[in-house]
Amino acid sequence: MKKTLILWQVFGFIFTGVTGVILHFIFDWTNESVVVAPFSAVNESIWEHMKLLFYPMLAFAIVESRYIGKDYKSFWCVKLIGIVLGVVLIPALYYTLNGMFGLTPDYVNIAIFYVAAAISYIVEIKLMKNDIINGCLPEKAWGIFVLIAVLFTVFTFLPPQIPLFKDPVTNTYGFYQIK
Repeated sequence: MKKTLILWQVFGFIFTGVTGVILHFIFDWTNESVVVAPFSAVNESIWEHMKLLFYPMLAFAIVESRYIGKDYKSFWCVKLIGIVLGVVLIPALYYTLNGMFGLTPDYVNIAIFYVAAAISYIVEIKLMKNDIINGCLPEKAWGIFVLIAVLFTVFTFLPPQIPLFKDPVTNTYGFYQIK
């Protein structure tokens, strides 16, 4: 069972990496479609890059749950912890590195995404193997997933005008490129 878990997590990391890259570009490839905007990056803000980890990890967790989810009683709670950890690590690492070194090159920003994903999947492995999460209902985890998805959608179209949501290339915010 533990080898199977590790294998699934490795596939999850690969899926997240590939899908995240596709989601980074699909908004442009679809002529800025309003339909793909909630799931893809509509600009180069940190907020939009957080979506690139959230949706692929959640999609993979849904598939993974059908095959190994029943083997781990806290599967959805662990997935929630892993996904939220990854989403939080992206701005934490980005702003830490920018604070230390100033503007970071694109390859560092890309590496941040992959480091956040790797840490998330490793933490999930440890939590599932140790089975230490108690008292968390899958329904609560799903409620939080839905809340996060709603926030990603709302703030794609109506972002607060704070640095997390600002596109450093165009100095605008969100889908409507608010100045």
